[in-house]
Amino acid sequence: MQTPINTFKLALRQGQPQFGLWLDLADGLSTELLAGIGYDWLVIDGEHGPNDLRSVLAQLQAISSARASLPGLSTQPIVRLPKADTTLIKQYLELGAQTLLIPMVDTAEQAELCARAMRYPPQGIRGMGSFMARSSRWQGYPDYAHEANAQMCLLVQAETVEALENLDAIAATPDVDGVFLGPYDLSFSMGYPGQPDHPKVLAALEDAVARIVRAGKAPGILATDEARVRHWVQAGVRFVGVGLDAVLLANAARTLLARYKPGQGAA
Repeated sequence: MQTPINTFKLALRQGQPQFGLWLDLADGLSTELLAGIGYDWLVIDGEHGPNDLRSVLAQLQAISSARASLPGLSTQPIVRLPKADTTLIKQYLELGAQTLLIPMVDTAEQAELCARAMRYPPQGIRGMGSFMARSSRWQGYPDYAHEANAQMCLLVQAETVEALENLDAIAATPDVDGVFLGPYDLSFSMGYPGQPDHPKVLAALEDAVARIVRAGKAPGILATDEARVRHWVQAGVRFVGVGLDAVLLANAARTLLARYKPGQGAA
């Protein structure tokens, strides 16, 4: 069997907008449910969600299960690491992840190291251990070590003033497929804490999107307001997080309670 094609990476290259959801509940069952809805991608969040290797594995398996049971479903998992770390990158790849999202990448040197950690030599520095791991389906993909590099997709997060100062170099880094912009973190870094819609923050984000596009890479962003989502897609953003599982559950529960106990629930 051939190593699976990373359809998320392919869609980014073709310029197709991809809409996704953030998973912070760290639960395989809720992930399997959401994987069957039809989002283009789901981020298994290891930075702010209570995830570890075992819970990420369970959620990768849940997404695979949903795809296997629902013909035509193409939802792709993205794993967000807690930090840029070559050892963690190796471990999460061996779980079978093909797309990684790395937070707080402030320099091109950091981006390059992440890209090299995702690839086998001579292109990179990834260790050879897939023969005993889920990544190759325990040698079910006999040519995995020769095919894997082409399917790796690296997304780096630019979330600080320093990252924006280095954005052209970060986006130009070979084997970086996309740059995800963090409006909330950026607002704090720019001195407008908790104001992602501040005019200066928005102007910085607009400029960043244009620079990423000029570099030939895919911009990404989190935007849960429909008008804002459509604005960013029009501006050239190619992967947009349009919701978060924990927020969706909390909002639905509050709305339901407010129907029967006025004054309670709704926030």
